[in-house]
Amino acid sequence: MLSQKYGRTYHFPFSPGTTSDDRINHTYRDDIQLIETLVHTEKLDGENNCLNRFGVYARSHAAPTTSPWTSRIRERWEFMKRDLGDIELFGENLYAIHSIEYKRIESYYYVFAVRCLDKWLSWEEVKFYAAIFDFPTVPELDIEQVKDLSHDTLEPQVLAWAQHPSVFGSTDTQTGEDCTREGVVTRNAGEYPVSAFSRNVFKYVRKGHVKTGEHWTRNWKRACLVWERQIINE
Repeated sequence: MLSQKYGRTYHFPFSPGTTSDDRINHTYRDDIQLIETLVHTEKLDGENNCLNRFGVYARSHAAPTTSPWTSRIRERWEFMKRDLGDIELFGENLYAIHSIEYKRIESYYYVFAVRCLDKWLSWEEVKFYAAIFDFPTVPELDIEQVKDLSHDTLEPQVLAWAQHPSVFGSTDTQTGEDCTREGVVTRNAGEYPVSAFSRNVFKYVRKGHVKTGEHWTRNWKRACLVWERQIINE
């Protein structure tokens, strides 16, 4: 194996979008008390793609992906692979439309994490490396000090963010109606060991989020970037 896959992100206990094989962090409050600063970001509805010096990987890191919806990011990777070294970029690939169609995306790849050997890098370093390779990061909702966070404010805060549409405008692919964002990811804004991933990253996912069926891979459609929509509407 040339790369270790991204760890499974544990759900907050109040996340309604859990399935039978998801895991829930019931002690998240205790874990958060050991963290200095939290960053909350929007969870985007794409495919988790890792870029490292060996290739482009989907959720499984057994071998590099060759799926048609990763063709664009694999082309980008060819130009940057020799500069990655021990850096591994993780991002949401929005090239293919899943359960949410975004109206205002300017890029197909939004970085949300960077790993270097046995460390997950800080959020500031994530933004630094994303900028070096000319990628945007996922939308940042808030950064806050844990010492300023009262016992009862985190849950309603995450729930409130979850009720809003995506920063990029979100449409349900089945109904064509505007919808809420997929969810919220809360993580330690500092760096932490790979072995401590489950105690430093938490997520909220909306109920019944996945709308794609078993035939999605045969019938998938490419997402439009915002400038393409502007041309269509002119």
